[in-house]
Amino acid sequence: MKVIKLNETNEFKPGAMKRFFLVEKSEFFKIINFNLDAGVTFPVHSHDLDGELSIQVIEGNGWFLGKNDTKIPTEAGDILVSEIREPHGVMAETKMRILVTIAPPI
Repeated sequence: MKVIKLNETNEFKPGAMKRFFLVEKSEFFKIINFNLDAGVTFPVHSHDLDGELSIQVIEGNGWFLGKNDTKIPTEAGDILVSEIREPHGVMAETKMRILVTIAPPI
């Protein structure tokens, strides 16, 4: 077992997205912590692979983004689940911390 202290990764880069650290990587899944400053967008993108991902908001609020300019309001505690092939992204209204889980890892 392993414990990760996410409260120790509460750092932001002004006007940018900070890929703070790789939380976990195994043959089964990968978890990455991103911190987005207010107003920053993690651009909509997709991957030409089979699998699923989740984006969990652990702090802040904003929008989950998708194809055709889809914007879904989100706040701390919300989790987006989608196919890796489906376009996905995040726009932060306030400082926002997210955890992205990818299975299988890419």
